[in-house]
Amino acid sequence: MSVWNYVVTAHKPTNVTHSCVGNFTAPQELNLIVAKCTRIEIHLLTPQGLQPMLDVPIYGRIATLELFRSHGEAQDFLFIATERYKFCVLQWDAETSELITRAMGDVSDRIGRPTDNGQIGIIDPDCRLIGLHLYDGLFKVIPFDNKGQLKEAFNIRLEELQVLDIKFLYGCSKPTIVVLYQDNKDARHVKTYEVALKDKDFVEGPWTQNNLDNGADLLIPVPPPLCGVLIIGEETIVYCSANAFKAIPIRPSITKAYGRVDADGSRYLLGDHAGLLHLLVITHEKEKVTGLKIELLGETSIASTISYLDNAVVYIGSSYGDSQLIKLNLQPDAKGSYVEVLERYVNLGPIVDFCIFDLERQGQGQVVTCSGAYKDGSLRIVRNGIGINEQASVELQGIKGMWSLRSSTDDPFDTFLVVSFISETRILAMNLEDELEETEIEGFCSQAQTLFCHDAIYNQLVQVTSSSVRLVSSTTREMRYEWNAPQGYSLNVATANATQVLLATGGGHLVYLEIGDGTLTEVKHAQLEYEISCLDINPIGDNPNYSQLAAVGMWTDISVRIFSLPDLNLITKENLGGEIIPRSVLLCAFEGISYLLCALGDGHLLNFLLNMSTGELTDRKKVSLGTQPITLRTFSSKNTTHVFAASDRPTVIYSSNKKLLYSNVNLKEVSHMCPFNSAAFPDSLAIAKEGELTIGTIDDIQKLHIRSIPLGEHARRICHQEQSRTFAICSLKNQSNAEESEMHFIRLLDDQTFDFISTYPLDTFEYGCSILSCSFSDDTNVYYCVGTAYVLPEENEPTKGRILVFIVEDGKLQLIVEKETKGAVYSLNAFNGKLLAAINQKIQLYKWMLRDDGTRELQSECGHHGHILALYVQTRGDFIVVGDLMKSFSLLIYKHEEGAIEERARDYNANWMSAVEILDDDIYLGAENNFNLFTVRKNSEGATDEERGRLEVVGEYHLGEFVNRFRHGSLVMRLPDSDVGQIPTVIFGTVNGVIGVIASLPHEQYVFLEKLQTNLRRVIKGVGGLNHEQWRSFNNEKKTVDAKNFLDGDLIESFLDLNRIRMDEISKAMSVSVEELCKRVEELTRLH
Repeated sequence: MSVWNYVVTAHKPTNVTHSCVGNFTAPQELNLIVAKCTRIEIHLLTPQGLQPMLDVPIYGRIATLELFRSHGEAQDFLFIATERYKFCVLQWDAETSELITRAMGDVSDRIGRPTDNGQIGIIDPDCRLIGLHLYDGLFKVIPFDNKGQLKEAFNIRLEELQVLDIKFLYGCSKPTIVVLYQDNKDARHVKTYEVALKDKDFVEGPWTQNNLDNGADLLIPVPPPLCGVLIIGEETIVYCSANAFKAIPIRPSITKAYGRVDADGSRYLLGDHAGLLHLLVITHEKEKVTGLKIELLGETSIASTISYLDNAVVYIGSSYGDSQLIKLNLQPDAKGSYVEVLERYVNLGPIVDFCIFDLERQGQGQVVTCSGAYKDGSLRIVRNGIGINEQASVELQGIKGMWSLRSSTDDPFDTFLVVSFISETRILAMNLEDELEETEIEGFCSQAQTLFCHDAIYNQLVQVTSSSVRLVSSTTREMRYEWNAPQGYSLNVATANATQVLLATGGGHLVYLEIGDGTLTEVKHAQLEYEISCLDINPIGDNPNYSQLAAVGMWTDISVRIFSLPDLNLITKENLGGEIIPRSVLLCAFEGISYLLCALGDGHLLNFLLNMSTGELTDRKKVSLGTQPITLRTFSSKNTTHVFAASDRPTVIYSSNKKLLYSNVNLKEVSHMCPFNSAAFPDSLAIAKEGELTIGTIDDIQKLHIRSIPLGEHARRICHQEQSRTFAICSLKNQSNAEESEMHFIRLLDDQTFDFISTYPLDTFEYGCSILSCSFSDDTNVYYCVGTAYVLPEENEPTKGRILVFIVEDGKLQLIVEKETKGAVYSLNAFNGKLLAAINQKIQLYKWMLRDDGTRELQSECGHHGHILALYVQTRGDFIVVGDLMKSFSLLIYKHEEGAIEERARDYNANWMSAVEILDDDIYLGAENNFNLFTVRKNSEGATDEERGRLEVVGEYHLGEFVNRFRHGSLVMRLPDSDVGQIPTVIFGTVNGVIGVIASLPHEQYVFLEKLQTNLRRVIKGVGGLNHEQWRSFNNEKKTVDAKNFLDGDLIESFLDLNRIRMDEISKAMSVSVEELCKRVEELTRLH
């Protein structure tokens, strides 16, 4: 049954809605604070760029984000208000690097009509009050007392009902607001009011200004010494104050965002709807404003927010494209632009549509999204795991180990690649043509298997074979010294760094050598009670060439031990339990924290925190990476060290926010890996797979890999066709110059290169609304079907549209059939070898007919009326589920005998739907425009017709995201051996760029996780005192009810980030061991 659902985020929101700059984390530190609808990120500005300090979820959709500084404070506080009328004031705690809540509250009113133009939250520049415009005709005031604490809020009546913007004016003895509003004749005016805090009322302000530009919708208050306000319109910009009025014309544009450059407010950056960035300058003599000047600087992403940081560096936050960090140069470049992009931050929002397909046919879904809007429109290919970009490869069978070596100690690049086989060792190097070719290091023994190799000090190389340790000059390549294994013993395991060698022979002997200039000295020998299975002396202490500790993995007692060097004293012994021996150990440091990683022969990996001074191991955690033995190696990418775990499911281990993360690498099976940073292939890896050696570079280290295909136009619908290896999209392009502003197209793209290979232009005013790849009864071809609508300016609803059927021939779209419809074709589905279309209020079924002359046509068979607008349709067998504009779900059935479609049941609640999907025969999933998810159940067992005709609501949940599309599928490789492999999942995409997963769980697992969620709510407190239970409660204009039959996977998976004390607390409450809890939650993380 799909009643019990688990909702989790695979890709966090990336749509930047707000940003501000100030001294938040310390009086001397400059911070950029970015809001992404339901998350807050705090960054520190450093000479190297922006450094992330914190990224936290907020239990609400952020409506206002403002920094302010109370009297007598050395640094700023952060004020946040949410769309569900909660607010909080946050302060930074430097000790714990967390947010403290200074104040919180609820500012909702029992009655009141929410504003049409969104909430407005503003703070008086002198910190006397916070003003909020939440409901028409009311202005809410939260006063500060003289200690900077908030007092009780009150409302003041505001005569202006259609408010476009409100700001506080600077430099007024009493707090004064300026209101931009529209009257009932659609004219726009500005008024000022003083807020009388004692009388809790408005007093007429110092000035008003009537009859502004009809497109005026943004106010910018100007700080002292100038004061006053800028009113930004579509065709004019006006500066206004009690004693001055200046206006300049501008080219028609809609300004979306502004950022102040100077503290005195004489220069502002303005970003418009086309992504153009202008500089607005107020010219003045002393305190008298003499005029305005505006200059075009260049193009950026379409800005939703602009924050000027420092030294001409500006943050551009975008909802429609990637956010950017830009630098404004004094001199223009060749194209006349002053804008230089320093950094791009990926944004998938708004995801209008997406499709899932398996490009490499490996059982791993990739999501291709229609992202962004207008000129910033793009396709994004999202897949789980890290990609390796192959640079070179050579066929080699039976590789047993690989190491890279440099030709001298101070050479920045690697020269040699040592490849070891069962009875020989080969050395590869880059030749002048940048090709790998075989070479010789004369001093190396090439007739034996190499156990280990390393660069050593004094321009030396170390090679360990089963019989000896050789020291070779890296410049002359000749042997300088050889240390032979003791008589009757062979070396089984070896490791080395630049100054030390550690060896294990049969019989449990451990031998420690130190490397000198042309010498190897045996310093210490220890006899252990069991055989040694693996060793490591990777230096992670202060000295990069010398390790104080050695890690040793043992047979028989299945333990890992830490010895001190040089004296080989046993410091710590940790029994691993079980019967599987450790195959690889590694000492490593991530983000300044030392760890010991220990990989077992069955694909499990243990990690411990390692105390460098005592050698103590704590905080043991275990994860399963694969099913085969793992070998661990460090490598560096972008100046950070990561670990590569080679096995049947290769994984990169990395650290983010001081927590270890595991990301699978998109390669089938890797037996060995070593970093190979050569001049020709910098920062590359050498990878040994089945029968070949590959040199490749690694993608950015992250859980999801995203590739962008910029289109320069807005893709609205997408569909993949396996047979022709193509995608088809419906897109629109904004023509800036022509009379006709928009052009709509159907475009065909190659599914490997993503190049446009064919285009079919739609008619003037014709929009592409739906697209489908399908085949029909008695016809072997596969077609693309496109539903369109003619959107005429004078019509409220489209009265005509078309269904176009294309076939792909020689990479071209050929139109086969065109059918006129009496409205917009909102949805198309393949249905029993026919085509089911949703056209305005009706559902229409067409059959595919062969005419006498051999051509094809769509012939109407039957239909069903009775919807307001049938926007979303899904089918399963003979059942049809319809999501209506405002009438929630209805369930229809197609009757073959009568050739008719009838309504079977409906949900009688009013829900404005945004997406629907069928989870199983009886359960249907919907998303609606108040950011909720809900499920309904078909009641086929009902006793009466009335009961059977009602779809019963069984699950409700507030997602806080606007979902545009659900699709069945998975982002991860489904391995049949794991419990998770059997769980059905649906993926969704939202306006904020979230990709989420909804998994239908077995009931007993759901009950267990629900209990865990309840316990986590007690332990994990929401930022700003916001309550998780309230946040997740289903909420629309009519009702608010607790979430049911949905779990918040993001909260549940944050269990893994808790410290051990809190984990123990939850383990006690659940009476389940911490290990078991970790294991169960880690399994869930594999869903995405």
